[in-house]
Amino acid sequence: MSHKAGFIAIVGRPNVGKSTLTNELIGKKLSITSPKPQTTRHRIHAIDTTDDYQMIFVDTPGMHIGNLKAINSYMNRAASSSFADVDIILWLLEAGKWGKEDERVLEHICKAEATVIVCANKIDKFKSNQQVLPFLQKIGQKYQPDEMFPLSAFKKNDIISLRKLLLKYLPEQDNIFDADFITDRGEKFIAAEFIREKLMRHLSDELPYDLTVEIEQYELDGQMQRISARILVEKNSQKSIVIGSKGEMLKTIGTEARRSIEGFLERKVFLKLWVKVSKGWSDDKRALASLGYD
Repeated sequence: MSHKAGFIAIVGRPNVGKSTLTNELIGKKLSITSPKPQTTRHRIHAIDTTDDYQMIFVDTPGMHIGNLKAINSYMNRAASSSFADVDIILWLLEAGKWGKEDERVLEHICKAEATVIVCANKIDKFKSNQQVLPFLQKIGQKYQPDEMFPLSAFKKNDIISLRKLLLKYLPEQDNIFDADFITDRGEKFIAAEFIREKLMRHLSDELPYDLTVEIEQYELDGQMQRISARILVEKNSQKSIVIGSKGEMLKTIGTEARRSIEGFLERKVFLKLWVKVSKGWSDDKRALASLGYD
């Protein structure tokens, strides 16, 4: 069989499981996840390479309604731009659920020229696959994709079958990235994302959406990776919440983030965190650009 390679955009509304599916498809934790919508803010390339193929998965922010702040506009642009210049669009839906944000994605899907595979995720909540059929039929009335594929992202056999289906539509060509690449993003970016993931998971309500992380120091000291990062918040009251009573919240976040970064880098990490108030950063285009939202 000839070697195949290409780009596969994973798109959908917020909190439908795009990042979880990306991680399962490459067999490594790369994209951050949390139960909160809009956890993913940037477009990330996750690369799975074998002797037979190179699949470049484009994990995208969830397309959502309403550009309340500049950062929301940025995320929607990052998501919509992923529909162009890809070979396959993997449109992820939650089986049994359809809403306005899914309609928003559909508007872009209808304009796309790439192969479209609709994946109905989270079918494990149904007693049988037969119960998913009415939902698939409903989607088929709205749009006729090249393929429909019901799955549970955590079931290994489903992931194996999905890879085989993707390979069917992948173009024949040489690798696009070096065979040892797993992402187009640098280590500093991944480290900042793992810190933000722990913030998303531990902090409730709207606070995580007013946070971002900036790496200030990233140096290899022998076998030890030394990282210093600042967490930006928009209000003084938020700073106190992130730090927590006697610094316990910040300590917990730092410990969990360090373990995740060590797992990714496969080396020891010394992580130092501190919190700074930067009023209005999430609605300031210049500030966003300086923080990598560009």
